[in-house]
Amino acid sequence: MVIREATLNDIPQIQMVRNSVLENRLSNPALVSDQDCADYILSRGKGWVCEFDRRLLGFSIADLVEDNLWALFVLPGYEERGIGKKLLAQSLDWYFSKGKDRIWLSTAPGTRAEKFYRVQGWKEFGRKENGEILFERLRMSGPD
Repeated sequence: MVIREATLNDIPQIQMVRNSVLENRLSNPALVSDQDCADYILSRGKGWVCEFDRRLLGFSIADLVEDNLWALFVLPGYEERGIGKKLLAQSLDWYFSKGKDRIWLSTAPGTRAEKFYRVQGWKEFGRKENGEILFERLRMSGPD
């Protein structure tokens, strides 16, 4: 497995992974366009992919504009293999290297993602109107 920066050529597979997940699914896949992905990996922030044998197994995208982890998804069937941890570490290392002190994300309650972020040291700081949990990480904070 290789973790590398995402490119425009990765967007079709990024979309495939994003739309294949079993939790935190988009109500309408058209809500996140290819152009949205391009904007996030080229101008708003940066993205990374985990690839094995030319197949994209997961991706993450950090956003410097809104100071959030915009996306972190792993292809169903490849969870619990360390892919999410590696992508998250890459995203956080890059994000905090840009002089940022705080990053946030939201995820649905009662999901594996919620448990994952808690174990990785993210702290809950509120809820969105739709019930999603708001998490944050501060520079130099992490799991115990």
